[in-house]
Amino acid sequence: MSGHGTPIPMISHPCGPLVGEAHVPGDKSISHRSLILGAMCIGETRITGLLEGEDVLDTAKAMQAFGATVTNHGDGAWSVSGVGVGGFAEPDHVIDCGNSGTGVRLIMGAAATSPITVTYTGDASLNGRPMGRVTDPLALFGAQAVGRAGGRLPMTIVGARAPVPVRYVVPVPSAQVKSAVLLAGLNAPGQTVVIEKEATRDHTERMLQGFGATLSVEETDEGRVITLDGQPELVPQTIIVPRDPSSAAFPVCAAIITPGSDVLVPNIGLNPTRAGLFTTLQEMGADLVYENMREEGGEPVADLRAKFSPDLRGIAVPPARAASMIDEYPVLSVVAAFAQGVTDMQGVKELRVKESDRIDAMAKGLRAAGVTVDEGPDWWKVTGLGHGNVPGGVTVASQLDHRIAMAFMVMGMATQKPMRVDDGSPIATSFPIFEDLMGALGAQIVRAEA
Repeated sequence: MSGHGTPIPMISHPCGPLVGEAHVPGDKSISHRSLILGAMCIGETRITGLLEGEDVLDTAKAMQAFGATVTNHGDGAWSVSGVGVGGFAEPDHVIDCGNSGTGVRLIMGAAATSPITVTYTGDASLNGRPMGRVTDPLALFGAQAVGRAGGRLPMTIVGARAPVPVRYVVPVPSAQVKSAVLLAGLNAPGQTVVIEKEATRDHTERMLQGFGATLSVEETDEGRVITLDGQPELVPQTIIVPRDPSSAAFPVCAAIITPGSDVLVPNIGLNPTRAGLFTTLQEMGADLVYENMREEGGEPVADLRAKFSPDLRGIAVPPARAASMIDEYPVLSVVAAFAQGVTDMQGVKELRVKESDRIDAMAKGLRAAGVTVDEGPDWWKVTGLGHGNVPGGVTVASQLDHRIAMAFMVMGMATQKPMRVDDGSPIATSFPIFEDLMGALGAQIVRAEA
């Protein structure tokens, strides 16, 4: 069962060419951070292009529970009247973050250095995910967390009454952990230092600087050292949210594997810490080009044109690229099924603790559809069958995971027989217009009887 309602089985039928423009939703990472940092200002932050998926809407509700005024003006335009750094009020109720690991971990960080007690929960998927990777560094500030066995939600965090700054080396590449520590550091005196050995998406650093925080980034032998001065007065901003590269991955990959396709995806954020998938697709021989490259709001942006690519080849994806495309491996594995040869994906153990165990979920579905997959704790290999040779014709468990559901819907557009997922309802958490957008391009995705 989905944590957001009745399961919605979906079927994706093999289809003709996908043609047209795909206006995907706003970037989810930037949308979450816009709401949270807006709530930590004094004054009004205005946001356009906000992703209005369930994950982000849950973060908006949480900011309201902390005392900020969050207003939806329609058509993706929102405003946040904040309460300032350290100004969060204690919520009257449990904070429900739905399916969003990003939302809950960032919110935990933002609230952990305020003297308030907050209880967090989520849907069945989120409540099964580990939170110790965030609560461990938050404890260094003085916050105390009590949750279920294994550091799982529901969880109550008692915020630090006299927070202290910390110096923290992130043990595994995780933008969520890094961001939680930096957000907690906003209300701690002195300097909070975060060190990451591998660079992860840097939206939090860019946005903190944009909101007026004093933050520096230095590349050293120790790694990427981020230093934040605590207790700043953040300045309200006007934010234009670029369109989400993780959402763009689905129409782009669908076009690459579907004969005759030519799809333009406008205004995509190409932050170098997020664009690993597109580089990988080009290395596989995909006909994918950037048009009208530019910069908007401090982030690189371009229009992506993707065309059917019949001569895809398997490659070894560099492990160092994993952090820049961690959410895109499920749909990459679908593209790999239509390539010739083996696509080798290493250093991806983070996929084991996402909304689902994504390696396991994709491997089971791909194998059922006739594709050979080998896997290990932090790697997997997909042996492609080449264009036109992937059988399909099976039902796959989405595991309450939006990216698993969408990946197999993309796969069904080019398999010999339709692909079905048992529950497509989680798609609404990040890409609420997925069905309509893909249908307008020519896809044949239908809802089925449960």
